[in-house]
Amino acid sequence: MNFIKTTEANSKYNNLEKMTVSDLLININNEDKTVPFAIEKALPQIEILIKQIVTKLKKGGRIFYIGAGTSGRLGVVDASECPPTFGVNSNVVIGIIAGGDQAIRDAVEFAEDSTTEGWEDLQQHHITTNDVVIGIAASGTTPYVISALQTCNANNIVTGCITCNENSPLSLTAQYPIEVIVGPEFLTGSSRMKAGTAQKLVLNMISTASMIQLGKVKGNKMIDMQLSNDKLVDRGIKMIMSEINVSYQEAEELLMAHKNVRTAITFYNNGNR
Repeated sequence: MNFIKTTEANSKYNNLEKMTVSDLLININNEDKTVPFAIEKALPQIEILIKQIVTKLKKGGRIFYIGAGTSGRLGVVDASECPPTFGVNSNVVIGIIAGGDQAIRDAVEFAEDSTTEGWEDLQQHHITTNDVVIGIAASGTTPYVISALQTCNANNIVTGCITCNENSPLSLTAQYPIEVIVGPEFLTGSSRMKAGTAQKLVLNMISTASMIQLGKVKGNKMIDMQLSNDKLVDRGIKMIMSEINVSYQEAEELLMAHKNVRTAITFYNNGNR
């Protein structure tokens, strides 16, 4: 297989330790600027995967992100943001990281090298053919992720991936691969940088676009968000005010009574005033 890990190629910069802080920041920023353009090239791949996701979610399915190290952590972060942002159950978007929750904070040695634990971790959630599993690996070579997707394929479960190398083993395994080719990192091999940024931006697209397609947004507002702090309560009150002709106090009373922006607006619009 003709496969080159551009994510681990030698940096275009050298003698980093001799650069001033200003030079370091300018050069890192210059590299970061290239990431959105790399994602732009992958938009057709992202669109195809999202359409598969939406179809499965409408049937009661779930999204699973599975990865190791930085990639796994990014999946956990995106999954954890979906309930407060879109009001979905925490079981709708699930992040799984090699080595378990401990690995979110601390590196778990050799966890990513297992060829059985990925599928075993998915089975803990009683995965079915209604679900979609997205493997996340900058290199596209992580055994934990690849083996999990291989077993998913064998069990007729839709698979996708996010990787930053072209024609990687992970891309060839996933049914719906997303390849964002960001090139060498500023710090050679540190894929938490451009590759990590690319993965985060793609995850933002996947979860946000999917939830919008499911009706979790009205206009441009997070109408189903959880009211988990005073800032969000105030935002919810103002959402209600923008949708119906009521005062701040009336909107607050509606929101406190129904605990949900959408429900409060629906109640009011049905003539219950």
